Amino acid sequence: MLALEGVFMIPPMIIAAVLHERASVISFAETIAFCFLLGAGGIILKADFNKVYAKEGYVTVALAWIVLSVVGALPFYLSGSIPNYIDALFECISGFTTTGATALTDIEALPRSMQYWRCFTNWLGGMGVLIFIIAVMPRSADSGTGLHIMKAESPGPSVAKLVPKMRSNARILYTIYIVMTVIMTGLLIIFDMPVFDAVCISFGTAGTGGIGVLADSCASYTVAQQIIITVFMILFGISFSMYFLLLSGDLKAFFLDEESLTYLAIIAVSILIIMFDLRHIYPHYDEALHKAAFHVGSIISSSGFTTTDYNLWPGLSKTVIILLMFIGACAGSTGGGLKVSRIIILFKSTRLAIRKMIHPKSVKQMRISGKIISGDIARGVRVYVGIYSLIFAFSLILISVDNLDFTTNFTAVSAALNNVAPGLGAVGPAGNFSGYSVFSKLVLGADMLIGRLEIFPVLLLFSPATWRKAR
Repeated sequence: MLALEGVFMIPPMIIAAVLHERASVISFAETIAFCFLLGAGGIILKADFNKVYAKEGYVTVALAWIVLSVVGALPFYLSGSIPNYIDALFECISGFTTTGATALTDIEALPRSMQYWRCFTNWLGGMGVLIFIIAVMPRSADSGTGLHIMKAESPGPSVAKLVPKMRSNARILYTIYIVMTVIMTGLLIIFDMPVFDAVCISFGTAGTGGIGVLADSCASYTVAQQIIITVFMILFGISFSMYFLLLSGDLKAFFLDEESLTYLAIIAVSILIIMFDLRHIYPHYDEALHKAAFHVGSIISSSGFTTTDYNLWPGLSKTVIILLMFIGACAGSTGGGLKVSRIIILFKSTRLAIRKMIHPKSVKQMRISGKIISGDIARGVRVYVGIYSLIFAFSLILISVDNLDFTTNFTAVSAALNNVAPGLGAVGPAGNFSGYSVFSKLVLGADMLIGRLEIFPVLLLFSPATWRKAR
């Protein structure tokens, strides 16, 4: 994993060399050497991948993401682009977890190579770093190893196997991911976006992290370019297993998927509500529709791109925006939030519980898209939401020591835990997270990791049972 991170730093180092960014070249070279040195040491240890079970899979994923972020922040810090290491770490965690939150007050002041690295971490974290490793690692990944790692890194209440072998699963996912990214980049270039911007914006859209290269996010781009971004933000919020079904010719399963249909329905309803709520702000309905569609697609997919300061929108529109932060995208996509499938399971569990109260002897099974949802998955969703709520409340209390207003703190935690930024108040589209103390940035950084890894892999690190040797 470390060796691979070093490989991924070579392109930004080349960009730095071409653009004569000497400090960046040196910082990337030093970090690459560090990655290769530690990576080689790990490879020499010859870990037995056939002995990676559920516990090892979760721990590997959690520790890998922490190490990736700690090491990935070094180029920012060593080059002096971000003089404070905690701020550099915050940016790197935000990138890898596809949150898009920033503590920088002038994004455009970053060297081009650092802008590229910042956006690429967003793309790499979208599909998952260890899933990439599964796609290229030896065939031992086709044992239980690959499944345990994919379960820990893939978002959603369950993991769908597209084909029997996990290595093939990973390759299919990354192939679809890369092709969609390339198509989006090509369309943006055709519609006159600068190549560097098109690549970086595509990275931020594909990873649904919303990291770009301009201070105003996407406001400076043309309407046509913003429409392309809107469409792809929504597309990247749909489960990639649906695209596999589409390519396999299973059109019925694709177009009748309950989670995808619910996701698109939520988007449509939200756009209509915000559009009518904005009718007094924008002179024409088409402009209100465009603003509403862009920001609904951005927030529900957890991309976080903006074209205007929605802090200035009416209360109803801002409320919808906050609700979309929590709902999030589909399971199996690159989006954040609770996931639409969990929302569906919660509603169906509630309805089933009410029916049981009325008819105690009735036997009803919960189904999504015709498939039976096991009791274990339903219980897992309820436990997840319960722990999520506790972490949210605890984080909100912790960052309140900085004495910022409630709206800012509430949406800052929402943005971090749901991997979508910006929020409202001081962390809104026109603001950033620089107003928080080092302590609060560490809390929010931890929330980003917890949100991206969906709680349990991180919690296992703190369980004594995790570190006990089996007898």
